[in-house]
Amino acid sequence: MSMRRTTTTRRALAAVSVTAALAFALAGCGDDGGEKPGNEGSSASSAPASPSAEDKGESQQEDTAAGENVDPNAKLAEIRGDGLVMTIHQAKRDSGGFITLQASIKNEGTQSKNTTAWAGTETALLAKNPNSVAGATLVDKVGKKRYYILRDTENRCLCTTGIPPLLAGKTTSVFMQFPAPPETTTEVDFTLPTFATTSVKISG
Repeated sequence: MSMRRTTTTRRALAAVSVTAALAFALAGCGDDGGEKPGNEGSSASSAPASPSAEDKGESQQEDTAAGENVDPNAKLAEIRGDGLVMTIHQAKRDSGGFITLQASIKNEGTQSKNTTAWAGTETALLAKNPNSVAGATLVDKVGKKRYYILRDTENRCLCTTGIPPLLAGKTTSVFMQFPAPPETTTEVDFTLPTFATTSVKISG
């Protein structure tokens, strides 16, 4: 199984808005109580919105796939929930000040599984990222900080979206990007709705 690459359009949008997205997400990093990011008072709320694909005359890509290719046999952690198994292959610290986590999710059951719960409960993210993994979080237990999925100025997450129901026996690849905790933090707790929480070591 190989990871797919994020589309050029998606990468261009992320590059244009990554500074605002980082500021937005970092403003929302609360203590372990899990305070959610909001638009009020955040630096992203005053930043100009990036031009849309239509404004630039480009075709839109509704779905996002996994980013860089990773070894599908690598296993940092394995967690279960609702008849599904999620294998985390990589959690890499990047030079841009964020962490990219890549994983695969397999349906080991005999019936199709709905993926809508993975998007979480934050209204702004749900509206822009249906059937996504936008509900994922990282927790730095040492620094007592919770980190939410990065999003651009239009609340589109830097994560896999448009995930269809997962058929029995099938596997889907996903990626998520978060603000990076301090360099001294080498391990975080990862959570995705419907799955158990697990500790993940950060590389890079």
